[in-house]
Amino acid sequence: MTASAIPSPTPASSRRAPLVNGDHLTRDEFERRYDATVGIKKAELIEGTVFMPPPALRWDEHARPDGIMGGWLLVYESATPGVQMGHNASIRLDLDNEPQPDLALIIEPACGGQARVGPDGYLDGAPELVVEIAASSVSIDLHTKLRVYRRNGVREYIVWRTEEVTIDWFALRAGEYVPLQAAPDGIIKSELFPGLWLDVQAALRRDAAGLLQILQRGIASDEHAAFVSALQARRSTSQR
Repeated sequence: MTASAIPSPTPASSRRAPLVNGDHLTRDEFERRYDATVGIKKAELIEGTVFMPPPALRWDEHARPDGIMGGWLLVYESATPGVQMGHNASIRLDLDNEPQPDLALIIEPACGGQARVGPDGYLDGAPELVVEIAASSVSIDLHTKLRVYRRNGVREYIVWRTEEVTIDWFALRAGEYVPLQAAPDGIIKSELFPGLWLDVQAALRRDAAGLLQILQRGIASDEHAAFVSALQARRSTSQR
């Protein structure tokens, strides 16, 4: 082979580097590598570091709790025009953080929400509520990610700790997360989303029917009706 026939090496700047767990990247570079790397199901940028959790394969440890909480939020959305739930989407919180929470619930921008879908389809800004399914209290979800969500203004944060059979629900007050306590009947009620009621024990039993029965009670409350009216009033004002 002549010298002229020898292929020149590909410049490093034109190569598509894969996304690797532990990389320290800018958010833009994280997105480029995420898009270019085949086969990734979940990757997050947390405080400038890439985290790539293993696939959630176990039914009772992740898939079932994830599905139950997703159904709970979807039923609430169906009864509450002006809110939207989403599953497993990358969210641009700030230049160092782009988590991919299991579930999120937002108030639509036209109704006064703090997050917006950008022209490229990404959610920009903090959802009003985030749900994560975690193994235990030592998970990143209750440490670094909790601090990131708090700093960026996620108003309520739910963590279902499957190994410890516990659900934590935090509300943001004066810049700190405060645990919401269940009432004597075992129900936790959202401070931000009236009518979003959680029967903790029904959830932990994976009792979807029991969970939705309590949610329907919340949706039928006067507080929920007033919230829906307020959301629609905000939408009408924004469209003038």
